Amino acid sequence: MEFKKLAFLILAFLFLSRSSLAVEANKTNEETKDSDQQIGDFSLSGYGEKGKKSWDLSGKSADISNEVVKLKEVVGNHYADKDSINLTADNGNFNKDSGVVHLENNVVITTSTGAKLTTDSLDWDRKQQIVSTLDRVNLQRSDMNLSGEGAKGQTALKQVALEKNVRLDMEPLNKQKAKKEKIVIICDGPLEVDYEKNIAIFNNNVKVETPDLIIYSDKMQVYFTAKQEGAKMAQSSAVMSSSVNKIIAQGNVRILRGENTSFSQEAVYTALDKRIVLTGRPQIEIYQTENLNAAFRN
Repeated sequence: MEFKKLAFLILAFLFLSRSSLAVEANKTNEETKDSDQQIGDFSLSGYGEKGKKSWDLSGKSADISNEVVKLKEVVGNHYADKDSINLTADNGNFNKDSGVVHLENNVVITTSTGAKLTTDSLDWDRKQQIVSTLDRVNLQRSDMNLSGEGAKGQTALKQVALEKNVRLDMEPLNKQKAKKEKIVIICDGPLEVDYEKNIAIFNNNVKVETPDLIIYSDKMQVYFTAKQEGAKMAQSSAVMSSSVNKIIAQGNVRILRGENTSFSQEAVYTALDKRIVLTGRPQIEIYQTENLNAAFRN
């Protein structure tokens, strides 16, 4: 009996050893197979009409074993007639079927017109020329800084929509003017910005704060003054400045100026003459009558 037990233990040991070697061999084969799908550099380009390059994508240590190409140190470019766009990220995935590029970690978009968008992750749909994210974004353009959660817009960032928790800081680069002309607008969202038409539309619990007054409303359209280039008006997407031309506030409008408060369903503020026109059951509470710089009309 002791001899049979010893023989059984020896056979079991030999069987387990062979099984272990087989597993290790399979792992080695799989690793070798995967490593065969690794390449040091990845580069892909797309061309439009007349063979003109419309976009390119490159990265390092690309894994092309599946339908999704995994990239590191991603660099993408989109070329248009007027604006060129550069996208960078630490990591990314390129879907061969859809052509969508998903970027992650330190995502930055810069445009030739001076706009810069930063976020944690981003989807770049090359075919639709759309970028989108569910993460928080920060968009810097000239003397305007826009932030919010969830964003979607054109690749060139000419039109951008933010979903929620929106904040727009407008502060002139001239420090002497900054204190007098700084404007902050916040809202629950969504927000739509059209940099070509120089307009931003804020929705839900909107608050605009200037050195002179505070305006609350359900919805607000803010029209910006376009910058001048010599005697002609600039037509590029970067012309929007932090100077507000007109504000149209709608729905449960409340305006605070010093100790004075007004209520209405709509208010139109024009920056040129600093006049506010109230419509829709306007009410005014005045606690002082001297040095009123705004005129209120029905």
